[in-house]
Amino acid sequence: MTERDGGTGQRRPQRPGTRDRADAGRGGRPGAAGGRGGDTSPDRSGARKTAGGRGGDTSPDRSRSTAGRWRRDQLPDAERSAVQARYDGPPLPDDITGQELDRGVTNQLKSLPEKLAVRVARHLVAAARLMDSDPETAYQHTVAAHARASRVAVVREASGEAAYAAGRFKDALAEFKAARRLSGDPSYLPMMADCERALKRPERALGLARDPAVTHLDEAGQIEMRIVESGARRDLGDFAAAVRALEGRELRSRSRAGWVPRLRYAYADALLADGQRDAAREWFERAAGVDADGHTDATERLAELDGLVFVDTGDDDSRGREGGQQR
Repeated sequence: MTERDGGTGQRRPQRPGTRDRADAGRGGRPGAAGGRGGDTSPDRSGARKTAGGRGGDTSPDRSRSTAGRWRRDQLPDAERSAVQARYDGPPLPDDITGQELDRGVTNQLKSLPEKLAVRVARHLVAAARLMDSDPETAYQHTVAAHARASRVAVVREASGEAAYAAGRFKDALAEFKAARRLSGDPSYLPMMADCERALKRPERALGLARDPAVTHLDEAGQIEMRIVESGARRDLGDFAAAVRALEGRELRSRSRAGWVPRLRYAYADALLADGQRDAAREWFERAAGVDADGHTDATERLAELDGLVFVDTGDDDSRGREGGQQR
């Protein structure tokens, strides 16, 4: 979900090249919440655009909506209250109008009645704003949007992204599959594959990496899929294959796109897992050299290999390095 001013729309689930997934033994996952997000796309504003201008069957399924209301009326009071709470969603800030959404998203919501479209739009904006700081509440906002507009592809995409950021990988996978069915867009494949990894099904992740539709992804999307494939190879203990999955001319690309530092970082991480420490150091250094926007923690990884320790002073803008302090 992107906003016109780029404010709340820059969040997407983080991409490969963050330390938390490397520490967890998933050195190539495109995104678990909690680290530095990558260029979502994986560009936070771009390579695989979030929720903007997707096609597909976006007509609301009013019969399902009506049936859902009837079912809620038949539930016991306590259960009905819980269902109603999910439908209502978290409180919406007064300053959110829904007009903040990207035009492509707004166009998809035009298939809904006007008041309903506004409500859904406000929940999507709220979710985007909270994705970094409170992914679980962001997810609850998308649940409320989903309850009102389950046949709109961009709503299912937003639900998938929020579930992904909140670590609800089973839910995220289901939502991305639905978004792909509705829109026909193959760009969900890397995140679907990564969800399979998170669910400890690396073989299924590799199956998605072989999907013929991968060839229709843009360069950033294909790089993302290769990073996930590499991680799946590592999950299976094939460290040499994990390295090979990332080799190619793209490693030396002069592009300023966000996938460049992420690819180099993932390659360095794969090399390190394969026992190639010196080569890994070189590529962490190369990743850090093109990562002015902080898509990865390559600088920290490089320092660790050199035996240095970063000291968190409590100020995000002032991180000191304690030279000479050994781990």
